[in-house]
Amino acid sequence: MFRFLHTSDLHLGKPFGRHSEEVRGRLRLARHEVLGRLAAAARGQGASVVLLAGDTFDQQTPAPQVTRQALNAMAHEQDITWVLMPGNHDSLAATELWRTIKRDKPDNLLLALTPEPISVADAYILPAPCTTRNPGRDLTTEMAQPTPEGAIRIGLGHGGIQEFSSLGTVAAEGPSGIIAPDRAAQAGLDYLGLGDWHGQVRVNTNTWYSGTPEPDSFKHPHNGSALIVSIEQSGAIPDVTPVQTGGIRWQHIALELTPQETCTEILDAALPPLATRRDTLLRVSAQGRLGVQQMQQLQSALTRVAPDFLDLSQDLDAVLLAHDAADLEVIDPSGGALRQTAEALAARAQNSDLSADDRRVAATALAQLFSFVAGADA
Repeated sequence: MFRFLHTSDLHLGKPFGRHSEEVRGRLRLARHEVLGRLAAAARGQGASVVLLAGDTFDQQTPAPQVTRQALNAMAHEQDITWVLMPGNHDSLAATELWRTIKRDKPDNLLLALTPEPISVADAYILPAPCTTRNPGRDLTTEMAQPTPEGAIRIGLGHGGIQEFSSLGTVAAEGPSGIIAPDRAAQAGLDYLGLGDWHGQVRVNTNTWYSGTPEPDSFKHPHNGSALIVSIEQSGAIPDVTPVQTGGIRWQHIALELTPQETCTEILDAALPPLATRRDTLLRVSAQGRLGVQQMQQLQSALTRVAPDFLDLSQDLDAVLLAHDAADLEVIDPSGGALRQTAEALAARAQNSDLSADDRRVAATALAQLFSFVAGADA
């Protein structure tokens, strides 16, 4: 039997420029620490080999400490054999990066820098390293190279496949660089481990995308995992088991709201457990209709729970403001200038001819006006 851990897309050194300095620091640290978690996951499942299917580094010229600390982390896991293959972000065109890695790499790190088969334990790895960021052709065509009779054959590739069009995206390399979905069968592979798509995807019995072990966006629903793969012998169907490896959660909550329900109760029921919030980036989006007072209550509830999380962002643009006479009475029962202003804002907030930004500004102003009046009366 050959048992190994398949992973990809660590993107070490990713800058996360859209986040605050505190959040950026936590995210960069989590990416570095994932190497230790990958080793622990492999060890815990009886595997001693970790295959990295590209984009281990986010850039072709990562900071020297990013490269050195990654190599040190791999060297520390002395019982693990790491197989490192270039992806499109850290392609072979990054000559200085790979020169540095070849010079400084520990003995337990094998580099897959050519399509030549690599003997590892009881198997042969047939890599398809990315030659440039956009190779423009299916590099996995070279996986049909011969290996000893009866040997377990593991392909390692990086790029998109045709089926990804059904997932709302296109291959990073364009049509001429798409990997054949049946490459495993064409090349006589027992397993084809792919990288590039950050979500975990089963293409067919013998072909999987591992997904990233440490997420970097809300795009994919999993919280960071890798694949433990066991192959009894050449020709056997691989046994593939996901294992959790992520340190930071990226969670998206989509709320459906109506004026008849208590929006704060809906929010509270959807929030993750308190113990996990410190390590969670939460995005809350909502659609439906709310009264002015309900919108103000929802915004206050989000402000109240925000400090629990590593980061909390919100998108309430799709919520229509359903004001009624009671809301306007609270703002100004006399029908004076405040009432007229509130009515004008309410009309703009529900005017479908206006842009989403204009409607949001009006809704926010109306909610703030309500909050101001309510505070003045308290």
